[in-house]
Amino acid sequence: MAVQHLEADNTKREALAARLSTGDMTVSNKEIADAFEIDPHFDVNKIPLDDIDPSHPALFANDTVWDHFARLRKEDPVHYHKESSVGPYWSVTKYKDIMEVDRQHDVFSSQQRLGGIVLGGVAREADDAFALPMFIQEDPPKHDDQRKVVTPMFIPRNLAELEPLIRERIGVILDGLPRNEEFNWVEHVSVDLTAQMLATIFGIPQEDRMKLIHWSDTVSSLQDPEVFENTEEGFKVLFECLAYFTEHYEARKKEPPRFDLLSMMAHDPATSNMSPQELLGNVLLLIVGGNDTTRNSISGGVLALNKNPDQYEKLLQNPGLIPKMIPEIIRWQTPLAHMARTALRDVELGGKQIKEGDRVAMWYISGNRDEDYIENADKFIIDRPNPRTHTSFGYGVHRCVGNRLAEMQLNVTWEEINKRFSKVEVTGEPLLQRSSFVHGIRDLPITLRE
Repeated sequence: MAVQHLEADNTKREALAARLSTGDMTVSNKEIADAFEIDPHFDVNKIPLDDIDPSHPALFANDTVWDHFARLRKEDPVHYHKESSVGPYWSVTKYKDIMEVDRQHDVFSSQQRLGGIVLGGVAREADDAFALPMFIQEDPPKHDDQRKVVTPMFIPRNLAELEPLIRERIGVILDGLPRNEEFNWVEHVSVDLTAQMLATIFGIPQEDRMKLIHWSDTVSSLQDPEVFENTEEGFKVLFECLAYFTEHYEARKKEPPRFDLLSMMAHDPATSNMSPQELLGNVLLLIVGGNDTTRNSISGGVLALNKNPDQYEKLLQNPGLIPKMIPEIIRWQTPLAHMARTALRDVELGGKQIKEGDRVAMWYISGNRDEDYIENADKFIIDRPNPRTHTSFGYGVHRCVGNRLAEMQLNVTWEEINKRFSKVEVTGEPLLQRSSFVHGIRDLPITLRE
């Protein structure tokens, strides 16, 4: 029994873990939360090393996970934890080890049928109603064939054509905001801009854009007891997403090819005959990828600058630093805290023996604080010499396909912010997302100063 759990009896945790491992979608989210409840402020340096479990969502909701990763990087960079709500897994916490796992896609698999890319993922066959096969949860060659279908959307020439539209939209959003009055930056800026962009690249009506945000939020809240009674309830919402996109996907097949993600998938042989599960999986991948990276980096940048006023002053004095600041924001925020893999064979990593079938978490959020690889990694510095030295976009064949779009949106956003305001001032406590996968900000109260 891990000493940090508030409930001393381990019986209920073991029973729930056994049900979860079979893929039971009816397990109560509240039961899980109660059985695995911890004090998120406990001193991680006072518990046995074996008991450290950085996957607990309360640590992210309370922003208290940092000491957990710092201890693991120092004492046990490749760390095995047996008892958690996501099952047994290895934590990989240092930059070079993370890169080693990401690079070896032939050893560390992303496949859905083995558990996929998120801790707690259950091995499901592709035809399972609750499976979410998607190209990021495939290995080559299928991964490569499907990824190539959507890659043209994100090449520099096409992004350059999108930039004026993004600039116009962020200008309209910023000009419509109240001055000297507190409001939620996440809702009125980060979400709004992201939703408009997602609707554009999918080629769906702008009036439907908030549905995309709703479905993205559903994915990251499937196990949240404040949102859903159980995972099965959450999937009812995702099946609404499937119905919506099935209609548009089938319609695209009957139309001439257009330059949007749905049309690309509808007309390419690698993706034109996807099963319902695969269509839903790939749509959700592109929605979540497009939503969370940009949205949480826009909010995370505001929060980081406010926590580091010397860096904000540096930005105000020299707006030309924005191109360097953007990758530093992405490193600092790390919008996706981890990616998971499954070992295809016995392998040694960092002096540890990982067995075939073991689950492995690459903690990108920890790699981005690795002092052995990134100088002054615990400091937010907007004029770093090598700002793109970070793990946030992954590495190798699974590197984020939309990373250039995310950076461009952030660049344009901060250029337009700086034209209008002397400061975006955080004037209330941020509310963080209860997730060890999406490292997000739900609410960020700010006041605009002219």
